[in-house]
Amino acid sequence: MFEATKWGMVEFVVELLKASQPLYYLNDDGRNVFMTAIQYRQENIFNLLYGIHEEMKAHILNDTDNNWNNMLHVAGEIAPHSQLARVSSAALQMQRELQWFKEVERIVPEWCKESKNSKGETPYEIFSNSHEKLVKDGGKWMRDTASSFSVVGTLIITIMFAAAFTLPGGNAQDGFPNFLRKRSFMIFIISDAISFFSASTAVLMFLGILTSRFAQEDFLESLPRKLIIGLSTLFISIAAMMVSFSAALLIILQDRWWAIIPIIMMASIPVTIFVWLQFPLLVEIIISTYATGRLFKRNMKPWL
Repeated sequence: MFEATKWGMVEFVVELLKASQPLYYLNDDGRNVFMTAIQYRQENIFNLLYGIHEEMKAHILNDTDNNWNNMLHVAGEIAPHSQLARVSSAALQMQRELQWFKEVERIVPEWCKESKNSKGETPYEIFSNSHEKLVKDGGKWMRDTASSFSVVGTLIITIMFAAAFTLPGGNAQDGFPNFLRKRSFMIFIISDAISFFSASTAVLMFLGILTSRFAQEDFLESLPRKLIIGLSTLFISIAAMMVSFSAALLIILQDRWWAIIPIIMMASIPVTIFVWLQFPLLVEIIISTYATGRLFKRNMKPWL
């Protein structure tokens, strides 16, 4: 059963538990099936705990292993490499580890939170010590990512700021733009402003990441939230920049569609490639940060 738990064979574990109910069985380390599930980060088996009646659940949550480790101690240990590798970057791996620790912390009795094992370590001390390298790696990944996107954002700010004062078609003698009354000119101005302010917001978010203290708790929501806002506004800025560019072509070339369409298509290629390469990262961060319900199913129906 414990080998099946280690590899996440949830159907086999469920059938075994229903057949003989060996919930109180312990492995060689003195850990029950749910402590083993936490150790190997098998969320599908861990979620079975939510479907057990309260009396049995209370007994399981108060269990300790041979070294006096309770469930929160086990959650404080770093996950096996094979489980960490399921998440793409060190920062998101650290976030996933914090999500596990916080979820177990939420359900264990109060005494477990300050309890010490045979080595005199609390769960928080184990978590801090075992994740020290992951925090450093996650901080480096965050800094490198924020730095790279800051360069893109700064470039867009520079271009959009200059475009606002070098209007297509120039100005009339009275100082007003020659094409002020054209719809395409208004599209150009509005999209230019959207791109400029979105890029400015993105750069500020990335600067917020670069100046962060990179504490362990920051990886849970603070840093991912800043990265989500920064990437989202950067993509909006890029899209608005393309609209602005297209509107400028319409103003300058007017109805010469044979030239406008090919130019817009060629200009869209590098932007499309950038979005295609980086958009999956934004989706992954959003899911990892705000879709924890997919990981821990607290509303599981009673099954045992």
